Amino acid sequence: MTRVLVIQGAGMNMRGKSQVETFGPDTLEQINEQIMAYAEGLGMDVEIFHSNIEGEVVNALYDAHERGIDAALINPAGYTTGSGPLRGAIGQVGFPVIEVHASNPTARGTVSTVLPVCKGSVYGFGVYGYYLALEAVKHLDGNK
Repeated sequence: MTRVLVIQGAGMNMRGKSQVETFGPDTLEQINEQIMAYAEGLGMDVEIFHSNIEGEVVNALYDAHERGIDAALINPAGYTTGSGPLRGAIGQVGFPVIEVHASNPTARGTVSTVLPVCKGSVYGFGVYGYYLALEAVKHLDGNK
């Protein structure tokens, strides 16, 4: 079974509580429940991790690498334009990472500094974007 780490970045705990006009009404818990349902339907094993602390996200990526995780999805949220160690960690792990955003940050003038070290991205499809990214993982080399 394909094992995927889903990382919810800085500020995701505020989803459904603020900036609803941009990010929608779903809370992080509701988003995560939907991701788990998508994964179950695709026959994937998903772990979900959230932190507002970049170093904890980096440690989660390295831990996933050590445990042989097959892929990761990351909604960097508040880390999207950062220049810290997250980019380095994504580049060092031995599995593909796909960046996911429910909204389209590019439409708001935001350029992701995380994307260049990711395998690809899914933007602007709401929570369904996580499904699209999970489906993409199924088609990556070695994850049939």
